[in-house]
Amino acid sequence: MCLGIPGQIIEITDINRQLALVDIGGVKRQVNIACIVDQSHPIETCVGDWVLVHVGFAMNRLDEQEAAETLELLKELAIANG
Repeated sequence: MCLGIPGQIIEITDINRQLALVDIGGVKRQVNIACIVDQSHPIETCVGDWVLVHVGFAMNRLDEQEAAETLELLKELAIANG
């Protein structure tokens, strides 16, 4: 089973390598966003997007509500396993 963590793209750090800075629960990580970029959604439009991050890659875009719900579930799991 794979676990993706929601995060928000806050900055494009390298257009050529398709890298962005993503805020994941207050922790900022560099993430490859090649999987979410295409002609209808170019890299320049990605700042502010919520994405599902897995092993350093943004796997797909999420809407803000879906991201918030997922983050809340992850917090509940952490508390339950606390």
